[in-house]
Amino acid sequence: MTDINRVAADVFEAARTRRSIRAYKPDPVPPQTLREIVELGRHAPSGSNIQPWRVHVLTGTTLRRVGGAIQAAFLNDEPGHRRDYDYYTDPVFEPYLARRRECGWGLYRTLGIGRGDHEKSKAYRAANYTFFGAPAGLVFTIERKLEKGSWLDYGMFLQTLMLAARARGLHTCAEASIASYPAIVRRELGLSEDWVVICGMAMGYADGDAVVNTFQPARIALEDYAVFLN
Repeated sequence: MTDINRVAADVFEAARTRRSIRAYKPDPVPPQTLREIVELGRHAPSGSNIQPWRVHVLTGTTLRRVGGAIQAAFLNDEPGHRRDYDYYTDPVFEPYLARRRECGWGLYRTLGIGRGDHEKSKAYRAANYTFFGAPAGLVFTIERKLEKGSWLDYGMFLQTLMLAARARGLHTCAEASIASYPAIVRRELGLSEDWVVICGMAMGYADGDAVVNTFQPARIALEDYAVFLN
């Protein structure tokens, strides 16, 4: 059996083995390893080198406090929460709608959750807000005044961290769900309204025995997104 936490040999293997891991071992990530991964983000490209990122790295009691506060709001259907930005179009249109549905339904099939089983679905979704039990959780914010170009830069920053994690035998899951409760995140982290909560990220050693970690959504073929011109 392939070791799910095997260190990626190069950037190609890091990219191919990077996927959303939703169950983690309790083993803590060494603080120096966390610092090394986040420090590599300094080298991510950004327009005119403005480096628009701000990341909060949470472990221990802080991670449990922040995650617990968000999860409680979700489980109690606490009203008044809305993300700072729209992640998807409304409505989502094809071919993106079909891809989104297949990802969601495929994950639920892996977990044995049937369509319409709202109780099991909610119980699973609640795990999002405690960073899937990972020993480290990252929260990413950006100044509200910045424009779309800086958000493009941010994507490269996030990918840099995720590939760096694979190079150290770790896994991640980028979580837009954390951004569904920005007021709680700002309150718990002492942030002003000037900061938009972009997403969270779970980070740690993957639990190779967890069924949920066997799920991998299909990827479109090269010919479906690339045009090579001479």
